[in-house]
Amino acid sequence: MQEDIFDIVDELDNVIGQRARSEVHAEGLRHRAVHILVFNEENEVFMQKRSMSKDTWPGAWDGSCTGHVDTGEDYKQAAYREMEEELGWQPANELEFLFKLNPCEETGQEFIEVYRVQGNGPFRLNMEEIEVGEWMDLPNLVQRVGFTPNRFTSSFRLILDRMQALDLISV
Repeated sequence: MQEDIFDIVDELDNVIGQRARSEVHAEGLRHRAVHILVFNEENEVFMQKRSMSKDTWPGAWDGSCTGHVDTGEDYKQAAYREMEEELGWQPANELEFLFKLNPCEETGQEFIEVYRVQGNGPFRLNMEEIEVGEWMDLPNLVQRVGFTPNRFTSSFRLILDRMQALDLISV
């Protein structure tokens, strides 16, 4: 199986080269990712429990859809591709850009663009990527993260904190 190739980027998110996924992660190189939060009409967010075969955060809860930006893609292209690959779904509505996180230990040295979209599925989960999915209302989700933070990926916890700081969610 051919390994994914990622763009590596400088501190300003400018592409400075390409490397194999394993090298990017092993060497802690800056690269790019997307996180998409799918909300239904009850304002619940679809959460995924990562497959146990994942190389980072196996079995942890994460946002609706997450993934790396491949070489030659922009963030939004990667977001639409990841929704199709992980959820087997494309939204009827446009993605709404929420904010961008800078690389740090919690993000695995990823610049992360975070998007929100409205939709109810139906989803066809990629079982190689996602063990199970569940709709969660935001107040209960925030409470669950507070009680059991290590059951959620560090990048998702950062996203949730930023959403609260920007008053994008109220609990």
